[in-house]
Amino acid sequence: MNISITKYYYGDIPEDKGSGGNKLFSNSSPTGGGKEGASQGEAKANGADWPLWEVFIRSKQGIDHKHVGSLHAADAKMAIENARDVYTRRMEGISIWVVESKYIHASNPDEAASLYEPANDKVYRHPTFYDLPDELTHM
Repeated sequence: MNISITKYYYGDIPEDKGSGGNKLFSNSSPTGGGKEGASQGEAKANGADWPLWEVFIRSKQGIDHKHVGSLHAADAKMAIENARDVYTRRMEGISIWVVESKYIHASNPDEAASLYEPANDKVYRHPTFYDLPDELTHM
């Protein structure tokens, strides 16, 4: 007896799951055909057409969120659930942010000198000449 098991991801379970015949454990792909439909179904199941999400975790109250990695997900809810499963398995976080990567815009590191140049002529922004009290240990 030859049985193949197909792993389905969030939102990919066929609608005829409960219709009597056990189609979840069949030799056909979720898209219906033989080998031709399998590659298209596998691409969707692997998340090839899902957007990339950047994941930020806050480990404790009062601390900033830190970027911990990226993952593919169909929507924001799925991205949060997957981020929880992947990045907070040992209760490392209390808050999760996910941002679709296409909405993140960054400066070019090659242009850093011209971007930060105006700050160099404002000496009051550099606290190097201030005397700090001995009680301040976290600055």
